[in-house]
Amino acid sequence: MKSFLAVARAETLSGAAALLKADPATVGRRVARLEEAMSEVLFTKSPQGYVLTAQGQKLMPHAVRLEQTMMDARDAMAGQGAALSGQIRIGAPDGCANFLLPQVCAEITEQNPDLDIQIVALPRIVNLTKREADMAITVSRPEAGRLLVQKLADYQLHLAASEAYLATHAPISDVAALHDHRIVGYIPDMIFDKELDYLSGTPFSRVALASNSASVQLNVIRQGGGVGVVHDFALPAAPNLRRVLPESFSLKRSFYLIRHEDDRRVARLTRFAEALTDGLRREVARLETLA
Repeated sequence: MKSFLAVARAETLSGAAALLKADPATVGRRVARLEEAMSEVLFTKSPQGYVLTAQGQKLMPHAVRLEQTMMDARDAMAGQGAALSGQIRIGAPDGCANFLLPQVCAEITEQNPDLDIQIVALPRIVNLTKREADMAITVSRPEAGRLLVQKLADYQLHLAASEAYLATHAPISDVAALHDHRIVGYIPDMIFDKELDYLSGTPFSRVALASNSASVQLNVIRQGGGVGVVHDFALPAAPNLRRVLPESFSLKRSFYLIRHEDDRRVARLTRFAEALTDGLRREVARLETLA
């Protein structure tokens, strides 16, 4: 079952072998034996690699629960205060994944040296039902699904531009003056969450320089590309940026931690979620103070 999970996650035998520290041929034989034992084809091979069949997709959540149960048992036997171990994957929007999670996760792994944390930064909502991750951070509260939802923290956003851009372009005295400036933002038809639609309804909704990535937008602004909406917690990473019209334009959004309902009793995930929540709240507060 470990081999099944590794192939499902890596989508290649070589990738799965690297995860398991085994030989690819050995992993292939193990998967073949599992398929024979279950009398089912669990993978189809395509040019892209190994893809789960419908039966493989049905097996996946059961295999994940089995894996979590074994890790939970190991932690229970080691004691409640024992360090976390194994692998935990977090999905997050790229602003959070780039400017918050690296620091928070580094601290958690420092305290839990046998724990492997994978950060998946995707320009879309992570599908927990398909087990793309063990948990996910989102910018809106899900309205459907068997999910555990916990509010993590509020965060602030403001307009910003580089010092060089502001020095060589017309002064920005009010919102109307932004008509004469290049606006940096999201590609409109690639905004995957309504909470990221920062410019809708504003008089400067035309985006001259656009990306589906908040990190790319920040770098465009850093290079003097124009004026755009920036997370306050990202500003310390770009010391050449200055807020624009902070009294006239500001936004508040929230991060939510999402877990699958089936993981409610998985102690190791609950302990990790507690550490992640505490760390992220502290990091947002710290960085916004520095902004």
